[in-house]
Amino acid sequence: MNWLAALQHLTDHNAPGVLITVAAVRGHAPREAGAKMVVSPGQTWDSVGGGNLEATAVARARALIRASTQTPELLTLRLTDTAPNEHGRQCCGGEVTLLLEPLATVRPHIAIFGVGHVGLELALILSRLPVHLHLTDSRAAQLAPERVAGVLTGAATVHLHALPIPELTLPDLPAGSHMVIMTHDHAEDAALCDAALRRPDLGFIGLIGSSVKWIRFREQLKAVGHPENDLRRITTPIGLPGISGKAPAVIAVSVAAQLVQELEAHSLPSSQTDSALLPASRKSAG
Repeated sequence: MNWLAALQHLTDHNAPGVLITVAAVRGHAPREAGAKMVVSPGQTWDSVGGGNLEATAVARARALIRASTQTPELLTLRLTDTAPNEHGRQCCGGEVTLLLEPLATVRPHIAIFGVGHVGLELALILSRLPVHLHLTDSRAAQLAPERVAGVLTGAATVHLHALPIPELTLPDLPAGSHMVIMTHDHAEDAALCDAALRRPDLGFIGLIGSSVKWIRFREQLKAVGHPENDLRRITTPIGLPGISGKAPAVIAVSVAAQLVQELEAHSLPSSQTDSALLPASRKSAG
């Protein structure tokens, strides 16, 4: 598998990676400018020159992956017998600058349960984002091709789940998935809240509805064994505060903005840890 096929492989498997490109060469070097390789946590594809040069670049790429860093960086390495090295000497005599680009191959998962008027508007907005978008409804007609056609043309990878029991979608959602519950049936909403709380590895859990609805749901959920700490995992009402409009598109915009905040918040701790990594540009052995 070459580096280009590796990009598609990582995308298909929702796996992280870094693309390394020889950006510039001064003097003699094992590969020319433009040579590329891809690095994942456990594999590499193609080569930028082998030896200390490549081993140092791979180690740095994996540090970026561990930190979930999204910012590209340059790494400059000297290929001389006097340069410090960690993985053996390369005495080509030149200098190589590598561009390390974290790949957007890992996409967050967002699940919308209930694709009614608000759910469809929300799906249309989120479909413009690079996410895995799961649409689940117990009414198959809500997911008819002609109704969701606009959702399928965006940047999102869309997964349609027409299931009479919507909570059956939950086991297939990966850890960290975010979900919004807005079905046409309060009984379905309650069942989904119960099922979601039984998965401690989920991210944001949002429930559409009034404070009166939540009071009733809280009592039902407590009656089936959910403690108060678990109930706090459910956000209701949903949407940004201060937006009072009730038109489906207005609600959808508000909820979409809240979800974007959640996505950014989940990526913040990882980016903060990047300060513990190696400097963005450094000199090392070749």
